[in-house]
Amino acid sequence: MMNEEESLETLHGEIVRQCQAESIRYQIVFVDDGSTDRSWEVAERLVAGDGCTEAIRFRRNFGKAAALSAGFSACQCDLVITMDADLQDDPKEIPRFLAKLDEGFDVVSGWKRVRHDPWHKVLPSRVFNALVSRLTQVQLHDHNCGFKAYRREIFNEVNLYGELHRFVPVLASSRGWKVAEIEVEHHARPFGRSKYGVSRIVKGFLDLLTIYFLTRFTGRPLHLIGSFGLVSFAGGGLLIFYLSVMWIVTRLNASGQDDLHLHETAIFYYCILAVLLGAQLLVAGLLAELIVSRTANAYQPYSVAERIGQRPPNPRPSVSDDARE
Repeated sequence: MMNEEESLETLHGEIVRQCQAESIRYQIVFVDDGSTDRSWEVAERLVAGDGCTEAIRFRRNFGKAAALSAGFSACQCDLVITMDADLQDDPKEIPRFLAKLDEGFDVVSGWKRVRHDPWHKVLPSRVFNALVSRLTQVQLHDHNCGFKAYRREIFNEVNLYGELHRFVPVLASSRGWKVAEIEVEHHARPFGRSKYGVSRIVKGFLDLLTIYFLTRFTGRPLHLIGSFGLVSFAGGGLLIFYLSVMWIVTRLNASGQDDLHLHETAIFYYCILAVLLGAQLLVAGLLAELIVSRTANAYQPYSVAERIGQRPPNPRPSVSDDARE
């Protein structure tokens, strides 16, 4: 939540009412991401009146990914549902999310098929969603939707930072977790205004590049960086070779007259630039590989679904009495 004082009490009441009607044991965590209105005062009142509700207040605005991370850390339940606090997400969808998780899925993303937002938000969002689905092969209609359900254990492997919260299904899918989507009802914002502007489009595109790299080349950065380096180095080298041959042929045909001066042609300098750029990319890729090899122990490149049976513990080497002394 951020500056949502008008909607918090209504949202809390609807969540509690829905959970009680479905006999769902619940925990509600409000995360105040730097509100400047009375949102925290309202949250304090709600926490005081409900023992299953708690609230976290940031010292300033840290962004949605940070707020979600704080909420996940505070959550003690096995299943987690994230919602915005502006009443555009309807708590009546909670049982449908849980039912989908019960089908064996690990992440369920909401799809706001009918959106009550202005066109200048809807159109870029649809283009962005199509691009994300194409590049990541995770076919979702609405990657931006914050109304999602997760198994809590996912976040033992997926770390949130920056603006990567919208890509949790992609990150989870890359590690083998099962992702699904359900259509949810979307309401018009009754209070306040949107916290996102045009800069969100630029940030989203840059984050998409980050996700593409993280899901495809985290353990082998040289394959990506080195590929561009090889293409640049080989292309520049071949063109320099071609220009050199042409220079020799021209000199022979011109009987000693220099009709072709390589240093006077722009393409000659472009070729040198391509060779140098290719060499730098190859070196950068090798350095990235060295960094990955050094941090390989901290990064687990696999995700275990289950394990059965029990292996006997490694026998300890016998220690003589003399050695003990």
